[in-house]
Amino acid sequence: MMIKSPFSNKAERIAAFRDIDIYPVISSEFTNDRPVLDVLTAIAHGGAKVVQLREKNKTKAEVYELALKYREITSKYNMLLIINDHLDIALACDADGVHLGQDDLPMNAAKTICGEVFLGCSTHDPDEAEKAVLEGADYINIGPIYHTGTKKVACGVVGIEMLDKIVPGLEIPFSVMGGIKANCIPDLLAAGATRIAMVTEITQADDVCAKVKELRSLWQI
Repeated sequence: MMIKSPFSNKAERIAAFRDIDIYPVISSEFTNDRPVLDVLTAIAHGGAKVVQLREKNKTKAEVYELALKYREITSKYNMLLIINDHLDIALACDADGVHLGQDDLPMNAAKTICGEVFLGCSTHDPDEAEKAVLEGADYINIGPIYHTGTKKVACGVVGIEMLDKIVPGLEIPFSVMGGIKANCIPDLLAAGATRIAMVTEITQADDVCAKVKELRSLWQI
């Protein structure tokens, strides 16, 4: 029997997303050869409220099977599960959200079939952010804020200054991503970025659970 989301509808899911702090993103190539499910379990033990499954080098069938296992763990810990790129997999495993890039299924098309799955969109400048909002995104991600080795984007680093260009007047939640380390968090929080997506700072930590707890404590300072 497939495990269902602990959140019953899109409104509950978006409300829970508004309340997240760190936003761990797991890719199997950035776990120091540790099984992704072990990393996910450690993240859950650390108290994270959300996780994104991002696999760029697996078949769709492999991602689906992995997503089912992610759903089982995230439901146990009352966590949001967001799937990168694949809206069909998000629907099939009762994920809470899907994160789409600029070259993925267009947001307005995704909106017609997403059901109770909320939609996130990668944006790099004010024009992309405005387009995502107009086409129905439920949240946007802004980045890469700093230099990152986990993803190549044509725009390069956008810098923390991009928040001043995009965020004023933005009516949907936003997250930030790209090369973010623990020492960056105070500046990002001061700039109004409260949902902070991170990859290697978490997934390559010696003690993933302890790192998640350490990072989350920075919201309390």
